[in-house]
Amino acid sequence: MEFTTLNNGVKMPSLGYGVYQVDPAECERCVLDAISVGYRSIDTAQAYYNEEGVGAAIQKSGVKREELFLTSKIWISNGGYEKAKASIDESLKKLKTDYIDLMLIHQPFNDYYGSYRAMEEAYRAGKLRAIGVSNFYPDRLIDLCRFTEIPPAVNQVETHVFQQQKKAHEIMEKYGVKHESWGPFAEGRKDYFTNPVLVEIGGKYGKTSAQTALRFLLQSDVIVIPKSTHKERMIENLNVFDFTLTDEDMEAIRALDEESSAFFSHYDPATVEFLTGLGK
Repeated sequence: MEFTTLNNGVKMPSLGYGVYQVDPAECERCVLDAISVGYRSIDTAQAYYNEEGVGAAIQKSGVKREELFLTSKIWISNGGYEKAKASIDESLKKLKTDYIDLMLIHQPFNDYYGSYRAMEEAYRAGKLRAIGVSNFYPDRLIDLCRFTEIPPAVNQVETHVFQQQKKAHEIMEKYGVKHESWGPFAEGRKDYFTNPVLVEIGGKYGKTSAQTALRFLLQSDVIVIPKSTHKERMIENLNVFDFTLTDEDMEAIRALDEESSAFFSHYDPATVEFLTGLGK
């Protein structure tokens, strides 16, 4: 496993296991499988409704808590200082842990400044080892970085070969914020797994298109959290540290960038109305 060092000195695995859309009833089994094959970073969220499954798996895994890196996220409905503060304690309870390694604001809506103040307070109290954001575009990220006491350590945004976030990455680097990908496979959209460029490059190394895509992101200094409910795929996704893409490979994959979301835009009013509606 490779690690990246956050702006406060905390080390975070460069590759973790994400549990977005993992059925709460299956989550415990999936996380136990992931830990058993070598994952040490687990990414969940209040809005996934499976924090309890993650917590149960951690307790049963036999792996020391300090060897694991847990991420969760404050949902829109918990926005604002008081609600966010209470939700952090609730997440700790559900995860059955005294601290969370990384807490993120899930969406840039509602009173996220109040939420961030609650995270700063929890960070100082030792409940959180690092704090950050998710889905913050460059304009809002810059604003937050300029007006907070503790700078965000991570920004988790949609990132894959078709939406590489090159400009956003430059801003994150400028402000010392680590770039983390959600949806590294674009959920299979745009014929992701049969893309001829990824298939051809992967073939040179005996790797799948998925492994090639993950390797590209890792070499682009992007943290990845691929998800699968199948143990063999979990193993496959973890097996990306034994080869290196050449500069030519990297350039070929960079050319796949369409610079647009495969899902939605936070600048689209309809999307904003939908997401903020979920926070009511």
